[in-house]
Amino acid sequence: MIVLGVHHTSLPVNNLQRSIDFYCGVLGLQTIPRPDMGVPGVWLELGNAQLHLIDHPESVGVEVVESANPRGRHEAFAIADLEATKAHLEANGITVNAPGSRLAQFWVQDPDGHVIEFIQPDR
Repeated sequence: MIVLGVHHTSLPVNNLQRSIDFYCGVLGLQTIPRPDMGVPGVWLELGNAQLHLIDHPESVGVEVVESANPRGRHEAFAIADLEATKAHLEANGITVNAPGSRLAQFWVQDPDGHVIEFIQPDR
């Protein structure tokens, strides 16, 4: 068996429109076609991969943490400009956890509490 890469990651969300507003409106991701799967959701283009948001109003599987913590389960998104991304998120009211790492990275939480890491890999 040879794994070629990550195709997609899937997150349960308890308010699909709120999550679309965050991932598309704040982060700038674009929706892509999604077949009817019998459950509401959206697929988003994420570079060479996809992010699937699945409507799950009961929030099963969503662990809300007190702050964006790099030790727990999280998704990591590559970015081109760490400072510009951080400034953009803060301007949109998003709390940024930047613990002073030597690496060019920081963490935020989406509206459902999922931890998202932003990392500038070439820095």
